[in-house]
Amino acid sequence: MESNSKSHIFVHLFSLALLLSTFSSVSELNEFCDSGIGLGESKCGISLSTSSSKILIKGGTVVNAHREEVADVYVEDGIIIAVKPNIKVPDHVTVLDATGKFVMPGGIDPHAHLAMNGLGMETVDDFFSGQAAALAGGTTMHIDFVIPVNGSLTAGFETYIKKAMKSCMDYGFHVAVTKWDEVVSKEMEIMVKEKGINSFKFFLAYKGVFMVNDELLLEGFKKCKSLGALAMVHAENGDAVYEGQKRMIELGITGPEGHALSRPPSLEGEATARTIRLASFVNTPLYVVHVMSIDAVEEIARARKTGQRVIGEPTAAGLALDGSGVWDPDFITAAKFLMSPPLRAPGHDKALQAALSTGVLQLVGTDHCSWNSTQKALGMNDFRKIPNGVNGIEERMHLVWDIMVESGQISVTDYVRVTSTECARIFNIYPRKGAILPGSDADIIILNPNSSFEITAKSHHSRSDTNVFEGTKGKGKVEVTIAGGRIVWENDELKVVPGSGKYVEMPPFSYLFDGIDKLDAKYLSSLKAPVKRFKSTA
Repeated sequence: MESNSKSHIFVHLFSLALLLSTFSSVSELNEFCDSGIGLGESKCGISLSTSSSKILIKGGTVVNAHREEVADVYVEDGIIIAVKPNIKVPDHVTVLDATGKFVMPGGIDPHAHLAMNGLGMETVDDFFSGQAAALAGGTTMHIDFVIPVNGSLTAGFETYIKKAMKSCMDYGFHVAVTKWDEVVSKEMEIMVKEKGINSFKFFLAYKGVFMVNDELLLEGFKKCKSLGALAMVHAENGDAVYEGQKRMIELGITGPEGHALSRPPSLEGEATARTIRLASFVNTPLYVVHVMSIDAVEEIARARKTGQRVIGEPTAAGLALDGSGVWDPDFITAAKFLMSPPLRAPGHDKALQAALSTGVLQLVGTDHCSWNSTQKALGMNDFRKIPNGVNGIEERMHLVWDIMVESGQISVTDYVRVTSTECARIFNIYPRKGAILPGSDADIIILNPNSSFEITAKSHHSRSDTNVFEGTKGKGKVEVTIAGGRIVWENDELKVVPGSGKYVEMPPFSYLFDGIDKLDAKYLSSLKAPVKRFKSTA
């Protein structure tokens, strides 16, 4: 009897806690909706009971990276249960008609910065508003970057776990390494073995803030290899960029164009080449983030041609835009385009598209790091004080479809690969993510290839008051987004709940590490050393 009483009290308290949590979620959501940025009266809502845990998607063309087929998809309690034609279900199941449309895995953005601090400020998009925007655009998971606190990876990780408590879709983390000692080395082990981290980022730019030298880079690469973690690099020559910035200021070039002029493509190419060679020296896989130039693409292509394991990630902005915007006479317009590495001269965008279509580059990120015009204006008289970053987490899926699929540069299956599946494979969470298969998480989008979209700051869901893709129109619209088995985007309405997203642990030793030990053995046997010598007699 006592046991039953305690059980009853526990259930009552749990229900009360859940109710209070719900009120908190509603309050958080209303705060987001009341911001007035990109959300109309009926554009944002909350749904705790109307979304069924059982969903049947009927008659669509199901697209995975390896094949497409006309089939139904049945979802129950957040998991895909069946993918086959003519699935029969009871009446209480929510049915979505996808006839004439594509049913695909939700997008995975491998590169975003939500709630990031810089120059004494925080980005306008946090883990709720940024993820809500992502869901409206068909992305159902993103991987963010933990920035260390005073060099501490552990403190940085704990800070970001707290920032992500309001998340409304699944997320993972990369961790940046900005200094080196035995403590950091041990922390890397803890991150991989206990915290679900399988990638570490090294900045070759931002001298005096995040930048690392070659000695630290080599130590980091060796540690990554031993842990089965992927080494990621921001490839720009930070020392040369620093000199370039000083040169621009001396020439009186203080506006946003000075940013692009101070860090030309050659500096991205040099750093890309150097990190590729150092990764080869250590024999560890390498991931080059936000590839923005022909110079960097050529280095990656050369390395991959020799069989080196190098992954190249272009961004939605790099594929869709050129760098002419920073020369706009209106400061606010020019400053919104400022990012690092910068958007390049016309021609680099086409080269990035070609590299993506031929497999030289493997997946598309955004580097979403959104600041509003007031924050950007802090660098009105000195481009070095303009916070770096552009939007893209909401726009990526639409832009890649319009630029790459509508133009005939890639197939529909390749679209799934570069926006979702390859990311899941690289970070070792496939087929839980990145697939429409029985047993996979129910992160699904329905895309109508005949529907059109237009991007504007007035209609987007980011909290920023500007958009670098302003006025862009195209074909192929995500009409439904399902995240974790919940319909969160339908009929141009968001139904998201703060705290409903889950942290996704990513195990080490992805497919990129297959055979690394054999390559090491081959290298050792090729040395033909040490040589046994004898002393010659006079």
